[in-house]
Amino acid sequence: MNLSKFIRQNILSLAPYSCARDEFKGNARVFVDANENPFSNGYNRYPDPLQIALKEKIAKLKRVRPSQIMLGNGSDEPIDLVYRIFTEPQKDNVVAIAPSYGMYGVCADINNVEYRKVVLEEGFALNADKVLAAVDENTHVIWLCSPNNPSGNLLNRAEIEKILKGFEGIVVIDEAYADFSSEESWLNSLDKYENLIVLQTFSKAWGLAGVRCGMAFASEEIIGYFNKVKYPYNINLLTQEFVFKKLDEVAEKEKQVKILLEQRARMSAELSKKSRVKKVYPSDANFLLVEVDDANAMYKELADREIVTRNRNNVTLCKNCLRITVGTPEENDILLSEIQ
Repeated sequence: MNLSKFIRQNILSLAPYSCARDEFKGNARVFVDANENPFSNGYNRYPDPLQIALKEKIAKLKRVRPSQIMLGNGSDEPIDLVYRIFTEPQKDNVVAIAPSYGMYGVCADINNVEYRKVVLEEGFALNADKVLAAVDENTHVIWLCSPNNPSGNLLNRAEIEKILKGFEGIVVIDEAYADFSSEESWLNSLDKYENLIVLQTFSKAWGLAGVRCGMAFASEEIIGYFNKVKYPYNINLLTQEFVFKKLDEVAEKEKQVKILLEQRARMSAELSKKSRVKKVYPSDANFLLVEVDDANAMYKELADREIVTRNRNNVTLCKNCLRITVGTPEENDILLSEIQ
């Protein structure tokens, strides 16, 4: 892959900021290079800008190489970096499915890049031919979310593979909800497709939304550009240490995922019985897209009862739909009792 063809010219020639912790590796008795407060309190020194120890631990869990990982302030940071690295404002465009995660479009607007929507087929199915038909010589990125948000469904693997093979530019597959799906992750295809970027997060199954730590996985060359453009100390030491410790709690995470999957099945079955519910869409995520008789009215009625759902009524293909996250068994009991 000729990656340089898809990178902003100023990024290709960019001399990245070199911080003190980049220039010296190893142990030292005295650190007087970074203008820090020298009195130790555990956090007076700058954190590792490349989060080496944390990446090594993640790499073992995900079965990738540490050099294939970029850590961001949530997944939103690598999403924004994709635009800043691979698209030229007012010239290039990206293609994305609709409906999907809203930040892809917001970041396109922030970076002044054309955002081309390809509406999904019935049942929120992916049509690779339609996606590829929206591509032209200035298309640098294709955005895919699988399991998708807000529809909750996995995109057909064969259709995704068709896009990966048929598009020369960058293909981003957002797997934020992959822990709730039984399908194989696209991480296993990183060495097969040089143009592939996979996004994952600690916000969903790991229960660390407040910590803000997302993961981008790609070839060493692509990760090199992420590291070149990101802010030097984008992941603070508190976050690095906290996530590092949480990675020892895989069994607890899997236990919670099992409970949520059981509750997802229960919620789907029970909601389908409610007279005001028209349809509950199949889900491979930790939420359900639910079509009701009047989404605006039901959203307000539930909010008045201190139950907050997500009103997706104005989203493509989601008329009169609420997106309902699978809660604890107790939270789900309350919602089911009030939704009438």
